[in-house]
Amino acid sequence: MSRYEMLNNIAHHDLRVATGFGPEFGDAVGMLPAYPSEFAELQREYPIFLRRDVDSGAWQAVALLGFEQHENLFLQDGHWNASYLPGAAAKGPFLIGFQDRHIDGALSQEAVLHVDLDHPRVTAMQGEPVFLPQGGNSPYLDHIASVLRGIHDGHAFGADMFAALDAQGLIQPVTLDVQVDPEHRFTVNGLHAIDRDRLALLDGAALAGLNRAGYLEGAYLMLASLHNMRRLIAEKQRRLRMQDAASTAGRN
Repeated sequence: MSRYEMLNNIAHHDLRVATGFGPEFGDAVGMLPAYPSEFAELQREYPIFLRRDVDSGAWQAVALLGFEQHENLFLQDGHWNASYLPGAAAKGPFLIGFQDRHIDGALSQEAVLHVDLDHPRVTAMQGEPVFLPQGGNSPYLDHIASVLRGIHDGHAFGADMFAALDAQGLIQPVTLDVQVDPEHRFTVNGLHAIDRDRLALLDGAALAGLNRAGYLEGAYLMLASLHNMRRLIAEKQRRLRMQDAASTAGRN
Protein backbone atom coordinates (compact mmCIF):
# COMPACT_ATOMS: atom_id res chain seq x y z
CA MET A 1 0.00 0.00 0.00
CA SER A 2 1.07 3.57 -0.63
CA ARG A 3 0.85 6.35 1.96
CA TYR A 4 1.27 9.68 0.23
CA GLU A 5 1.80 12.96 2.03
CA MET A 6 2.40 16.43 0.71
CA LEU A 7 6.12 17.04 1.08
CA ASN A 8 7.25 19.77 3.47
CA ASN A 9 10.52 20.57 5.23
CA ILE A 10 9.05 20.41 8.74
CA ALA A 11 7.24 17.06 8.85
CA HIS A 12 9.86 15.50 6.57
CA HIS A 13 12.97 17.33 7.75
CA ASP A 14 14.92 14.11 8.37
CA LEU A 15 13.61 12.17 5.39
CA ARG A 16 16.19 10.16 3.46
CA VAL A 17 15.75 8.18 0.26
CA ALA A 18 17.80 5.14 -0.71
CA THR A 19 19.20 5.60 -4.22
CA GLY A 20 20.60 2.14 -4.89
CA PHE A 21 18.89 -0.35 -7.18
CA GLY A 22 17.52 -3.83 -6.77
CA PRO A 23 14.37 -5.94 -6.47
CA GLU A 24 13.97 -4.76 -2.88
CA PHE A 25 13.26 -1.26 -4.20
CA GLY A 26 10.74 -2.38 -6.81
CA ASP A 27 13.17 -2.24 -9.73
CA ALA A 28 12.59 -5.83 -10.92
CA VAL A 29 10.12 -4.94 -13.68
CA GLY A 30 10.08 -5.86 -17.35
CA MET A 31 9.07 -2.41 -18.57
CA LEU A 32 8.60 1.14 -17.35
CA PRO A 33 6.48 4.09 -18.51
CA ALA A 34 8.39 6.34 -20.89
CA TYR A 35 7.69 9.94 -21.89
CA PRO A 36 8.43 11.86 -25.11
CA SER A 37 10.36 14.44 -23.10
CA GLU A 38 13.04 11.77 -22.53
CA PHE A 39 12.88 9.87 -25.83
CA ALA A 40 16.15 11.40 -27.08
CA GLU A 41 17.96 9.91 -24.07
CA LEU A 42 16.01 6.67 -23.88
CA GLN A 43 16.47 5.72 -27.52
CA ARG A 44 20.21 5.38 -27.04
CA GLU A 45 19.80 2.41 -24.68
CA TYR A 46 16.21 1.14 -24.41
CA PRO A 47 13.68 -0.18 -26.95
CA ILE A 48 10.58 2.04 -26.80
CA PHE A 49 7.16 0.58 -27.50
CA LEU A 50 3.54 1.55 -26.86
CA ARG A 51 0.82 -0.12 -24.84
CA ARG A 52 -2.90 0.70 -24.76
CA ASP A 53 -4.58 1.11 -21.40
CA VAL A 54 -7.36 -1.47 -21.25
CA ASP A 55 -9.67 0.83 -19.27
CA SER A 56 -9.19 4.24 -20.86
CA GLY A 57 -7.95 3.18 -24.28
CA ALA A 58 -5.16 5.75 -23.99
CA TRP A 59 -1.65 5.04 -25.27
CA GLN A 60 1.37 4.89 -22.98
CA ALA A 61 4.94 4.56 -24.17
CA VAL A 62 7.11 2.04 -22.34
CA ALA A 63 10.81 1.31 -22.19
CA LEU A 64 11.41 -2.43 -22.43
CA LEU A 65 13.79 -3.73 -19.76
CA GLY A 66 13.45 -7.49 -20.10
CA PHE A 67 11.47 -10.35 -21.61
CA GLU A 68 9.64 -11.46 -18.47
CA GLN A 69 7.32 -9.60 -16.10
CA HIS A 70 9.85 -9.19 -13.29
CA GLU A 71 13.02 -9.20 -15.37
CA ASN A 72 15.11 -6.04 -15.55
CA LEU A 73 18.21 -6.83 -17.58
CA PHE A 74 19.74 -3.46 -16.66
CA LEU A 75 19.97 -4.46 -12.98
CA GLN A 76 23.15 -6.06 -11.73
CA ASP A 77 24.69 -6.14 -8.26
CA GLY A 78 22.88 -3.05 -7.00
CA HIS A 79 23.60 -1.01 -10.13
CA TRP A 80 21.55 0.12 -13.10
CA ASN A 81 23.77 -0.52 -16.11
CA ALA A 82 22.84 2.38 -18.37
CA SER A 83 24.05 5.94 -18.75
CA TYR A 84 20.46 7.26 -18.58
CA LEU A 85 17.96 6.27 -15.90
CA PRO A 86 14.30 6.47 -17.06
CA GLY A 87 12.33 9.12 -15.23
CA ALA A 88 9.83 6.54 -13.97
CA ALA A 89 12.69 4.85 -12.11
CA ALA A 90 14.56 8.02 -11.15
CA LYS A 91 11.56 9.63 -9.40
CA GLY A 92 11.62 7.05 -6.61
CA PRO A 93 8.89 7.56 -4.01
CA PHE A 94 7.83 11.00 -5.28
CA LEU A 95 5.03 12.20 -7.51
CA ILE A 96 3.32 15.43 -8.46
CA GLY A 97 -0.05 16.00 -6.85
CA PHE A 98 -2.40 18.93 -7.11
CA GLN A 99 -4.12 21.12 -4.56
CA ASP A 100 -6.87 23.66 -5.10
CA ARG A 101 -6.01 27.34 -4.72
CA HIS A 102 -8.16 30.43 -5.04
CA ILE A 103 -6.37 33.26 -6.83
CA ASP A 104 -8.30 36.50 -7.30
CA GLY A 105 -11.51 34.59 -6.73
CA ALA A 106 -10.73 31.97 -9.37
CA LEU A 107 -10.14 28.33 -8.52
CA SER A 108 -6.92 26.85 -9.88
CA GLN A 109 -4.82 23.80 -9.22
CA GLU A 110 -1.25 24.08 -8.01
CA ALA A 111 1.28 21.29 -8.57
CA VAL A 112 2.96 20.13 -5.36
CA LEU A 113 5.36 17.32 -4.51
CA HIS A 114 4.09 14.28 -2.63
CA VAL A 115 6.07 11.41 -1.13
CA ASP A 116 5.05 7.82 -0.46
CA LEU A 117 6.17 7.19 3.11
CA ASP A 118 5.65 3.44 2.71
CA HIS A 119 7.89 3.20 -0.35
CA PRO A 120 10.84 0.81 0.22
CA ARG A 121 13.28 3.58 -0.67
CA VAL A 122 11.91 5.57 2.26
CA THR A 123 11.48 2.77 4.76
CA ALA A 124 15.15 1.86 4.25
CA MET A 125 15.87 4.91 6.49
CA GLN A 126 19.12 5.65 4.68
CA GLY A 127 20.38 7.38 1.58
CA GLU A 128 20.18 10.91 0.23
CA PRO A 129 18.68 13.64 2.43
CA VAL A 130 15.65 15.36 0.96
CA PHE A 131 16.17 18.62 2.84
CA LEU A 132 19.25 20.50 3.97
CA PRO A 133 19.83 20.94 7.73
CA GLN A 134 18.57 24.53 7.54
CA GLY A 135 15.41 23.43 5.71
CA GLY A 136 16.15 24.16 2.06
CA ASN A 137 15.87 21.67 -0.75
CA SER A 138 18.81 19.29 -1.10
CA PRO A 139 20.44 18.87 -4.53
CA TYR A 140 18.77 15.46 -4.65
CA LEU A 141 15.31 16.98 -4.22
CA ASP A 142 16.03 19.61 -6.87
CA HIS A 143 16.94 16.77 -9.23
CA ILE A 144 13.72 14.91 -8.39
CA ALA A 145 11.68 18.06 -9.04
CA SER A 146 13.29 18.34 -12.49
CA VAL A 147 12.55 14.67 -13.23
CA LEU A 148 8.90 15.09 -12.21
CA ARG A 149 8.50 18.20 -14.35
CA GLY A 150 9.75 16.20 -17.32
CA ILE A 151 7.29 13.41 -16.57
CA HIS A 152 4.40 15.83 -16.12
CA ASP A 153 5.12 17.72 -19.34
CA GLY A 154 5.89 14.51 -21.25
CA HIS A 155 2.68 12.81 -20.15
CA ALA A 156 0.47 15.62 -21.45
CA PHE A 157 2.44 15.95 -24.70
CA GLY A 158 2.49 12.19 -25.19
CA ALA A 159 -1.29 11.84 -24.95
CA ASP A 160 -1.74 14.23 -27.89
CA MET A 161 1.21 12.83 -29.81
CA PHE A 162 0.11 9.21 -29.65
CA ALA A 163 -3.47 10.11 -30.55
CA ALA A 164 -2.19 11.95 -33.64
CA LEU A 165 0.07 9.06 -34.66
CA ASP A 166 -2.80 6.62 -34.16
CA ALA A 167 -5.12 8.76 -36.29
CA GLN A 168 -2.62 8.36 -39.14
CA GLY A 169 -2.59 4.57 -38.71
CA LEU A 170 1.04 4.60 -37.62
CA ILE A 171 0.64 2.55 -34.43
CA GLN A 172 0.50 -1.16 -35.14
CA PRO A 173 0.57 -4.23 -32.83
CA VAL A 174 3.75 -6.27 -32.59
CA THR A 175 4.47 -9.57 -30.87
CA LEU A 176 8.02 -10.01 -29.67
CA ASP A 177 8.92 -13.63 -30.25
CA VAL A 178 12.58 -13.81 -29.29
CA GLN A 179 14.71 -16.92 -29.68
CA VAL A 180 17.72 -16.07 -27.53
CA ASP A 181 19.36 -19.47 -27.96
CA PRO A 182 18.35 -22.96 -29.14
CA GLU A 183 16.74 -23.80 -25.79
CA HIS A 184 15.15 -20.51 -24.73
CA ARG A 185 12.36 -18.59 -26.43
CA PHE A 186 10.43 -15.67 -24.97
CA THR A 187 7.24 -13.95 -26.11
CA VAL A 188 6.07 -10.50 -25.04
CA ASN A 189 2.48 -9.61 -25.95
CA GLY A 190 0.48 -6.40 -25.85
CA LEU A 191 3.10 -4.15 -27.40
CA HIS A 192 2.71 -1.76 -30.32
CA ALA A 193 5.26 0.08 -32.42
CA ILE A 194 5.49 2.74 -35.10
CA ASP A 195 4.95 1.25 -38.55
CA ARG A 196 7.97 2.38 -40.57
CA ASP A 197 6.37 1.53 -43.94
CA ARG A 198 3.17 3.45 -43.21
CA LEU A 199 5.20 6.42 -42.02
CA ALA A 200 7.14 6.44 -45.28
CA LEU A 201 3.86 6.50 -47.26
CA LEU A 202 2.38 9.58 -45.54
CA ASP A 203 1.83 12.50 -47.86
CA GLY A 204 3.49 15.87 -47.45
CA ALA A 205 0.59 17.52 -45.67
CA ALA A 206 0.33 14.77 -43.05
CA LEU A 207 4.09 14.78 -42.46
CA ALA A 208 4.13 18.57 -42.20
CA GLY A 209 1.33 18.50 -39.66
CA LEU A 210 3.08 15.94 -37.48
CA ASN A 211 6.34 17.86 -37.79
CA ARG A 212 4.79 21.21 -36.82
CA ALA A 213 3.27 19.62 -33.72
CA GLY A 214 6.62 18.11 -32.72
CA TYR A 215 5.36 14.55 -33.09
CA LEU A 216 7.40 13.41 -36.09
CA GLU A 217 10.69 13.51 -34.21
CA GLY A 218 9.22 11.31 -31.47
CA ALA A 219 8.07 8.75 -34.02
CA TYR A 220 11.55 8.51 -35.52
CA LEU A 221 13.16 8.28 -32.09
CA MET A 222 10.89 5.35 -31.25
CA LEU A 223 11.91 3.64 -34.49
CA ALA A 224 15.58 4.31 -33.81
CA SER A 225 15.26 2.83 -30.32
CA LEU A 226 14.44 -0.62 -31.65
CA HIS A 227 18.10 -1.35 -32.42
CA ASN A 228 18.49 -1.73 -28.65
CA MET A 229 16.70 -5.07 -28.87
CA ARG A 230 20.07 -6.52 -29.80
CA ARG A 231 21.50 -5.28 -26.51
CA LEU A 232 18.69 -6.86 -24.50
CA ILE A 233 19.03 -10.17 -26.32
CA ALA A 234 22.80 -10.21 -25.78
CA GLU A 235 22.39 -9.54 -22.06
CA LYS A 236 19.72 -12.24 -21.77
CA GLN A 237 22.05 -14.69 -23.51
CA ARG A 238 24.88 -13.77 -21.15
CA ARG A 239 22.75 -14.38 -18.08
CA LEU A 240 21.45 -17.68 -19.37
CA ARG A 241 25.03 -18.83 -19.95
CA MET A 242 25.90 -17.83 -16.39
CA GLN A 243 22.90 -19.76 -15.05
CA ASP A 244 23.85 -22.82 -17.07
CA ALA A 245 27.45 -22.61 -15.84
CA ALA A 246 26.31 -22.28 -12.23
CA SER A 247 23.93 -25.20 -12.62
CA THR A 248 26.67 -27.35 -14.11
CA ALA A 249 29.09 -26.40 -11.33
CA GLY A 250 26.44 -27.26 -8.73
CA ARG A 251 26.04 -30.77 -10.12
CA ASN A 252 29.78 -31.45 -10.02
